[in-house]
Amino acid sequence: MSAPTGSAAPPPAGSPLSIARPDLLAISPYEHAAWRPELTRLHANELPWRQAGDDSEAGLNRYPEPQPRELVQAIAALYEATPDQVLVTRGGDEGIDLLTRAFCRAGQDSILTCPPTFGMYPVAARVQGAGVVRVPLRADDGFAYDEDAVVAACVPGVKLVYVCSPNNPTGNLIGEALILRLAQRLAGRALVVVDEAYVEFADRPSVARHIASQPWLVVLRTLSKAHALAGARCGTVLAQPAIIGLLRRIVEPYNLAQPSIEAVLRALTPAALATSRARVEQIVLERGLMLKQLAACPTVTRVWPSDANFILAEFHDAQAAFERACAAGLLVRQQRELTRCLRVTVGTPEQNRSLIAAFNSLSKVSA
Repeated sequence: MSAPTGSAAPPPAGSPLSIARPDLLAISPYEHAAWRPELTRLHANELPWRQAGDDSEAGLNRYPEPQPRELVQAIAALYEATPDQVLVTRGGDEGIDLLTRAFCRAGQDSILTCPPTFGMYPVAARVQGAGVVRVPLRADDGFAYDEDAVVAACVPGVKLVYVCSPNNPTGNLIGEALILRLAQRLAGRALVVVDEAYVEFADRPSVARHIASQPWLVVLRTLSKAHALAGARCGTVLAQPAIIGLLRRIVEPYNLAQPSIEAVLRALTPAALATSRARVEQIVLERGLMLKQLAACPTVTRVWPSDANFILAEFHDAQAAFERACAAGLLVRQQRELTRCLRVTVGTPEQNRSLIAAFNSLSKVSA
């Protein structure tokens, strides 16, 4: 049964909600069971006993707290935001999906993406029935973001403009000044959504610190990469409270599983954060070594600089290099749009040495 709707006052002039789906501005969100942890729960149709082996703190027989207050506060502190600027999502993918559903009307609106980049942006758009406008990165200029071309392509109906920085799969940062200019130039027309899934590996702070002064800026963050929590599926949308409020209306009421909530809270303790920072530093050091080693590999024709935890490299024969890596027990990522390239995740020192050895052995055989 669909949620009831009612009339709603139009958003204020200049508000990013002015480009949101008007039918969602009046939607009544699903009313989940009240969160009263001090009382015995006989209101949510849960079973009163735990499963054998359930060692969670709260019990998996109970629904988790929607947008847990402790978790939201901890993530807000991590990202130097206020709690009302935070929506915790099931990975970064759910944030992309929610933004698409909130701002794009099926058959009418579009997103803008700059390939080669993360493939979930167009997938979420197509699932919603939205269009996809593509403005390719300038491959001959280190995959630079073409600001003027993006602005020119933002015809009426383009509601979300994605900036992946560091970009996946090319690894390059998009300049902060460019991002802020873009948000200003597109204000009133489209949200600029900056995907910072890999920003911890870059020598630059998050652009999220500008959200208070840039109402048309949205930032996506994740704990999957730098915090070793890919399996926990915990991402964050950072935006002005009006946008977060709209997304809270349409997010699933129990989108975060209890084990994930507890794992994330453990990962955000001071000791765990210190460990994550040390691991990021080690990955950055290994990345520097791998960039040099790949550049010296005879089977590699080009290596692009990277500010992420992966490296994009071009090969004489990418398929042969891929197969040689697999034969060595290592799986790297083939590229649909960059067919001569492989994307290599920076691993442990031992894994990285094995991969370089595999690529070097290929060049010896080919010779």
